[in-house]
Amino acid sequence: MVTNLLENNHLVLVGKVTSDKTYSHEIYGEKFYIFDLEVPRLSKAIDVIPITVSERLLTNLNLEIGKKLAVEGQFRSYNSYQNERNKLILTVFAKDIIEVVDNEEEQEDEEKKETVTNEVVLSGYVCKKPIYRQTPFDREIADLLLAVNRAYNKSDYIPCIAWGRNARFCQNLEVGTEVKIVGRVQSRKYEKKFEDGTSEVRVAYEVSISSMEIIDKNETPAENVG
Repeated sequence: MVTNLLENNHLVLVGKVTSDKTYSHEIYGEKFYIFDLEVPRLSKAIDVIPITVSERLLTNLNLEIGKKLAVEGQFRSYNSYQNERNKLILTVFAKDIIEVVDNEEEQEDEEKKETVTNEVVLSGYVCKKPIYRQTPFDREIADLLLAVNRAYNKSDYIPCIAWGRNARFCQNLEVGTEVKIVGRVQSRKYEKKFEDGTSEVRVAYEVSISSMEIIDKNETPAENVG
């Protein structure tokens, strides 16, 4: 699988299945299921990413727990109404899935270890003013919400997070600016506190930006930050 940079939403993940598939929804007689894929980072941390897949891709594929898969698709969002509130749900929509069979010789080859296992390329529009902040340890962070166009006049709203000089660059972006980013999908646990004093642990999904550029159709080349 090779990332096609011409698409405005393209993703490749390689990881292991960590849950049984569960029914998600049905469109025009086509059933869709969801399962979790565990994707390792170079830092040895683990991201657990929800994958939505059509039954038509599962004809010759057994999604047993522990199986290693390569998933090609898009990072998508949809709105879910829960308890009279609108919640943004994020998932990877699989367009192709293949089983990955490890080779012991490849595992010993350091160059093979650098193979892309989590990469997403998005081109879209800044739809909220980016939020720039600094941590107590002076680490710079910026939160960015990107609207990525999809077919049939739909859009996906993808939360992104930038670090360091990318964060400083983001703080000056105006709403409506078209940008292209390259990064990885990550999962992050956080504690949600309620008015009654209770709390619960939730999981957020976002794109951690590694490089970005402004898309300016009137100028070449575009400004690039990596």
